[in-house]
Amino acid sequence: MSDVAQPATREAAIAAARSYVANGDFAAEMAPRIAIRSESPRADSRDDHLHYLNNEMRPLLERMGFSCQIIENPVERRLPVMYAERIEDPGRPTILIYGHGDVLWGMSGDWKDGRDPWILDEADGRIYGRGTADNKGQHSINLAALRVVLERRGHLGFNTKVLIEMGEETGSLGLAELARNHRDLLRSDCLIASDGPRLAAGAPTLFLGGRGSVGFRLTCEIREGAYHSGNWGGLLVNPGIRLAHAIATITDPTGRIAIPEWTPDRMPPEVRTALKKIALETGPNDPEIDHNWGEPGLAGAEQVYGWCNFEILAFICGRPDAPVNAVPGTANATCQLRYVVGVDPEKVLPALRAHLDVRGFSDVTIEEIKEDFYLATRTNLDNGWVQFALSSMETTLGREASLLPNFGGSLPNDVFAEIIGMPTLWIPHSYPSCSQHAPDEHMLVTVAEEGMQIMTGLFWDLGEAAIRDRQPVATA
Repeated sequence: MSDVAQPATREAAIAAARSYVANGDFAAEMAPRIAIRSESPRADSRDDHLHYLNNEMRPLLERMGFSCQIIENPVERRLPVMYAERIEDPGRPTILIYGHGDVLWGMSGDWKDGRDPWILDEADGRIYGRGTADNKGQHSINLAALRVVLERRGHLGFNTKVLIEMGEETGSLGLAELARNHRDLLRSDCLIASDGPRLAAGAPTLFLGGRGSVGFRLTCEIREGAYHSGNWGGLLVNPGIRLAHAIATITDPTGRIAIPEWTPDRMPPEVRTALKKIALETGPNDPEIDHNWGEPGLAGAEQVYGWCNFEILAFICGRPDAPVNAVPGTANATCQLRYVVGVDPEKVLPALRAHLDVRGFSDVTIEEIKEDFYLATRTNLDNGWVQFALSSMETTLGREASLLPNFGGSLPNDVFAEIIGMPTLWIPHSYPSCSQHAPDEHMLVTVAEEGMQIMTGLFWDLGEAAIRDRQPVATA
């Protein structure tokens, strides 16, 4: 915290927040964080994870008056978690800030212009580096915004807890168990976190949860080995044909899901109303939207945020890289259902089993992919925390923010919404074309500037309301 007296006004704090990005301090603070190769799929990554938590997060938080501790992951030791707290007054509301410091593979050598994924590089309004958008840059903005408020006001006005995990990119292994073991420690009035993209680069967004995900493999194994198609073709069942026909029963030719248990009975009116206000924007490098695909009667945001979709992620039969004249013995497909609140995930695979059996495809086996399982969650749109945050965002930016009931991807939001039990607010500081998980991952400087202003304004407003009312600023 700075020793120099600073103007204690909202306007001064927001101006300082913008300057933090514009003058290069944000990039300078991010550079050593990006340099840490915290790839959570890597088996020997524990030391890198601890380095990120103890050498980057701990000093930052302790300088702001937080007490910090490492909590071991109860399921996977190489994926530790940092918990920190700053309790100013137990009678005031408490927010929980979440982020993840792990990343996927760096993909060195695949980045354009010779960039190194572990060396932060700012060029043409973009800040490049693995983790800039997902998620080091996003939670760093939120923590820096807390610091700005502390420097200007001397206190936050509310209590804050921080949870930084190191396993989100591998399915947040152990996070649910950790939350159950430490529910009282983590209990808060509201989660405020940042992950995923905005609707568009210029569209500040608040979303309240995520779609769920059920991943699974379908296999049709008829026999061992392959047999010459000239000698055996027409005499042997082709597993690729069998599996293709089995998969074709799951949707109609335009992608409409044919298994009733895989979709909700209806889309809640308030969700549909909110989604109708959202116009999807695509960039010059984005694919053209196929408007005749999916659930009939739904368009744009309704289709991707308000409904469910089934995807074939990979389909292998024989050797696509070196095909031969042979009838293969096995075919495999990796599949995924993205689903919304209103679908029971425990019924997804049993319903698929029954669906295939009744159509004569008992020779197709189903294997759940446990790493690709998330629950669908959504905070009520009329929750007081939601309205408070939306109002604060719009006051700061002077324009309307987009309210999403949930975003299209999946997050471990059920840990906070269901296990700990609190409203969940997600304010992303990235955009759809950020190349997360791919070469050339980056954060836009303009989005980082707005993110800093949004979060500083929100934390300022929360403190003022908490000091004034000495109670949660809003309730459901």
